[in-house]
Amino acid sequence: MSLRITTLAERPEFASALWEMDHSWRVFMFNDPIADLFYPVAATDYADYVLVADDDAEPGRMVARGCMIPFPARDGGELPDDGWDGVIRRGWLARKLDRPLDAVSALEITVRRDLLGSGVSPAMVAGMRDHAARLGFRELVAPVRPNQKHLEPHTPMTEYAFRSREDGLPYDAWLRVHVRAGGEIVKVAPRSMVVPGTLAEWREWTGLPFDRTGPVEVPGALSPVYCDVAQDHAVYVEPNVWVSHRLS
Repeated sequence: MSLRITTLAERPEFASALWEMDHSWRVFMFNDPIADLFYPVAATDYADYVLVADDDAEPGRMVARGCMIPFPARDGGELPDDGWDGVIRRGWLARKLDRPLDAVSALEITVRRDLLGSGVSPAMVAGMRDHAARLGFRELVAPVRPNQKHLEPHTPMTEYAFRSREDGLPYDAWLRVHVRAGGEIVKVAPRSMVVPGTLAEWREWTGLPFDRTGPVEVPGALSPVYCDVAQDHAVYVEPNVWVSHRLS
């Protein structure tokens, strides 16, 4: 496969198909309210920060997308505990208030479902690194969602994120991709994504009954969703792992 990775600004014809690509994301993942500050305007306000990829064998058919957002440099050198939500919120506010956007964070890399495991993800990470460097950033950070953590929802992320194999590389496959690309695991973002909903909404998103108060294991979730029947709501707080890619 010969990938062509460009920005959406360079390939605006991909805008209409950007969110229609077949993917493996769970429904509940689309219901983080902070996402509304980025995704509805990604193709307009952030076209220079959205990467699209197609294959020379099928030009014009999207293979993968990658989204980034500029945000204000972190205070005191610390990456925010609110991770994914935090960089979107900070980036949106700074843009509206015309404040400096001197840092950049990855938000997602999504590969077409039929091409998962084919080597597209590492190419997209490399593409993000290269593009961030071209834009003049010296570091690309990423609140990474480890792709095998959902198999261990009760394991603390502080334990899982720093687990390694005998060769010294991270246990998790997606974290390994980042480390092999030059990334360094920095810390855990304990409340990176927060998805609240009524019990009816969670039943619709997951097909689960949500009829007992307490933690609920949801397929694809990295930690249990907390259900409160008396209050008619459930909340998912997802931890992610901050990875830093130094670019110069």
